[in-house]
Amino acid sequence: MADNCLIERFRIHYFKSIVDQEIHLGLVNVFIGANGSGKSNVLEALGVLSAAASGRVDDESLRRRGVRPGVPRLYKSAFGQRLGPHISFEAYAQDASYSVSLNNPLENPRPAWLFKTEDLRSKGRSVASRSPRTAKNAEQGIAALKIAELEEVDPAVQLLNSLRDYAIYAPNTLMLRGLTVDPQTREPVGLAGGSLPEAVRQLKSMARRDVFFADALDELLELIDWVKAFSVTVSAEAIMSSSVPRARFVLSFQDRYMREGKNTLSAHDASEGALYVLFCAVLALLPSSPRCLSVDNLDQALNPRLSQKLVGSLCRWITESPAPQQILFTAHNPAVLDGLPLDDDRVKLFAVDRNSKGHTVINHIVITDALRQLSEKNGWPLSRLWLMGHLGGVPNV
Repeated sequence: MADNCLIERFRIHYFKSIVDQEIHLGLVNVFIGANGSGKSNVLEALGVLSAAASGRVDDESLRRRGVRPGVPRLYKSAFGQRLGPHISFEAYAQDASYSVSLNNPLENPRPAWLFKTEDLRSKGRSVASRSPRTAKNAEQGIAALKIAELEEVDPAVQLLNSLRDYAIYAPNTLMLRGLTVDPQTREPVGLAGGSLPEAVRQLKSMARRDVFFADALDELLELIDWVKAFSVTVSAEAIMSSSVPRARFVLSFQDRYMREGKNTLSAHDASEGALYVLFCAVLALLPSSPRCLSVDNLDQALNPRLSQKLVGSLCRWITESPAPQQILFTAHNPAVLDGLPLDDDRVKLFAVDRNSKGHTVINHIVITDALRQLSEKNGWPLSRLWLMGHLGGVPNV
């Protein structure tokens, strides 16, 4: 990857079920595995590093990034009689790296984690560093302060800014329908899907000026096959009951099969699958999205075939976008795998398992000649190979 803000490698030490794992990332990164294997722990590890890159790791900064706050005893890896000494993370980009180790007492934990070590590097030289012996004001990260002195084009600044903007999205149907307020507002949408109509409005505006976004809107209509058109309105009286709470902007959909003039539905009445598709699209397409983001359980509420088609579209939008972006997501639906263009090395698939000691192990799945021959010989898609255990990441049941 050529852009300095994109994370090429990410390493996790002693965080939850992950003792020591290094992941080489692409633009699109898909994590499959059994329930409880540690997929979400990977996303949350990057969230903790994001908080550290912003200068403070406490419950507020973690929630801001979609990370479930936890006490030190649950954050530090614990296997057998041994508890990990601290948690630590490393992120590497093309010409920059950032590493940090964090500690917090098990008894009487502090409100914020303490920075034990920290190192920000640009083109091989350290631009901000601390050790346990030199640590002062240990609840405050020094890298977040140092980048104010550097040029915006410095690789270290670009990496740290990408990390700081990172967030884990987990869409919620009530939020997508606009029936409740999203507690974590972001641009272009909240972490649970709040402000979706405003984001769709931005997307439609960009489609009027740019063919890339116009083509993406056409693709969206193909994905949501019952929809003839969708729009954003401020006048929802005709399509929503007055008893239903609403925001300023409301999504509306025209059902292609219903009679003209009586075929308009609001987000309150439309299928949740349509809302999930729009949610994923605005995250993948809008320039205001974080340069690095995660979606936990991307395939929820979606028909298997729609999951497959949506993932294919997401990969195309992200790899062809004029603005570089990275996405990590977890999935449980095997059909997702059949939408992945794994011949493109910018798209990576990882199987997440627990080994005999209970440690989370993350393996990059490479489609070997043996797997291709097995698939071609039997006419099996990648999803079938996963279900049959040829890729790993399946429960032992």
